[in-house]
Amino acid sequence: MWIGAAVLSAFFAGITAVLAKCGIRKTDSDVATALRTVVVLIFSWVMVFLVGSQKTIGEISGKSLVFLVLSGLSTGASWLCYFRALSLGDVNKVAPIDKSSTILTVLIAMICFSETQRLWLRLLSTALLAAGIFLMVERKKTSFQSKTDSRWMVYAVLSAIFAALTSILAKVGISGVESNLGTAIRTVVVLGMAWLVVFAKGKQGQLKDLDRKELFFIFLSGIATGASWLCYYYAIQNGTVSVVVPIDKMSILVTVVFSYLFLKEKICKKAAAGLVLMQAGTLLMAMIG
Repeated sequence: MWIGAAVLSAFFAGITAVLAKCGIRKTDSDVATALRTVVVLIFSWVMVFLVGSQKTIGEISGKSLVFLVLSGLSTGASWLCYFRALSLGDVNKVAPIDKSSTILTVLIAMICFSETQRLWLRLLSTALLAAGIFLMVERKKTSFQSKTDSRWMVYAVLSAIFAALTSILAKVGISGVESNLGTAIRTVVVLGMAWLVVFAKGKQGQLKDLDRKELFFIFLSGIATGASWLCYYYAIQNGTVSVVVPIDKMSILVTVVFSYLFLKEKICKKAAAGLVLMQAGTLLMAMIG
């Protein structure tokens, strides 16, 4: 069941990227993220009441609540660091470091949760994932040159670390907590951080000029994100982190397919080779999980 949930998480995350792209052609990405998180929050709490897990809120231990909050803060911190890194450095330098969060998560899970069965095979699958991610990162030439601040690397590394910690902290926090409820609580924290970014950057004034068509796609992407998160944290709660995370990251395959079908976007041969390596690494990880 948890592997199936991880696959569904990857699917919904994959279509989220396509829907979100349709919703940010004119809309600022920070504003779109904040709006999308509102939809995710509503969706997650609706699921909580549908399964009746709201009755167990009082039973959540202090430890679980702390780790769920930390997981939400880690997600928000990852976003903040990522966009700060992009503002200071080149995209083709920041992106590869940020993508390494997948590898960090797998390695941390091996250490923290003793997920070391068939260690050499796990390391091989991790290496395949790393190689695939490296090839999937497209190095685009920028149309202008600017002086870069050396701090971009610090922020990019922090972005990857926080993204990796998100799954680890959630694994601990969601233990003994119904997964839908855990996701809903965590989303409250993420929502707070998303809107904090909007107001900190003074972008709240853009809300009155939103394009209705883009708002519709933002809404759909929020539904897809909510579904992805619910499946993901169910899988995290019941499965092996070092297996769930690589499967979830295969959302890129869904994104590539849907981008080709609906946005007419193509990938180069190098990126296609990277996609194959990522699939191979993920399948190997799932087999040994």
